[in-house]
Amino acid sequence: MYDYIKGVIDYVGPEYIVVDNGGIGYQVMTPNPFIFSAKISEQVQIFLYHHVREDIFALYGFQTREEKALFTKLLNVTGIGPKGALAILASGQVDQVVQAIENEDETFLVKFPGVGKKTARQMILDLKGKLENIVPDYFPNLFNDGKSTAKTAGYSDELDEAAQALKALGYSEKEVQKVAKVLQQEELTTEQYIKKALQLMLK
Repeated sequence: MYDYIKGVIDYVGPEYIVVDNGGIGYQVMTPNPFIFSAKISEQVQIFLYHHVREDIFALYGFQTREEKALFTKLLNVTGIGPKGALAILASGQVDQVVQAIENEDETFLVKFPGVGKKTARQMILDLKGKLENIVPDYFPNLFNDGKSTAKTAGYSDELDEAAQALKALGYSEKEVQKVAKVLQQEELTTEQYIKKALQLMLK
C-alpha cells in the first residue's frame, strides 16, 4: 500500500493532477486539484490512498494524513464511493461534516452530491463517535491562490475552471450554473471561486 509520493507537479486539471516521480507521471485524484495550480513544476509530498476494484485502479491524494484518514473512513460507509468522499472533502468544511455526523444532522449531509437521506443516515450510523482522531484543526485551507487557463462563454478563466471542478465532483450543470451566475461579478482565483461556490451550495 502506498503511503505518499514526492514528486513534481506536472499537470493540474478539474479532476486530477499528475505528479512526475522518477520520470513517471502518476495520475492522482484530489478533492480540489486547483490547490496545486501555484505549485506546477514544484516538488510536493502528497499522501496517497490506493483504490483497487475489478474495474478501478486509481490513486487518491491528500495534503495531510488526517484528510486521508477521513477519506478512508467515508469509503467504509455503504453508499459512498471515492467520488462522493472527494466531494465531501472538497467542501473545505470538514469540521462541519464531523459536527453534522455527531449531531445527526441529515439536512446538512444530504447537500453533498450523491448523498441522499439513506446514505446520510448510514454515515451517522457508521461514523458517529468514531471520528475522535479526526481533528478539524488539522485541515488547512484547501483553496489557495493559483493560476488557470481555460475559458467558456460568459465566464472568466478562473470561474470556468471552478465550474469544471465542481462538475467533476458530481454537482449538476444546473447547480453549477446557479452559483456561477452569483459569483461571476467577483474577481477571484479558481480556488476561491470553488470555496465560495461550495459554501453557497451547502447553505
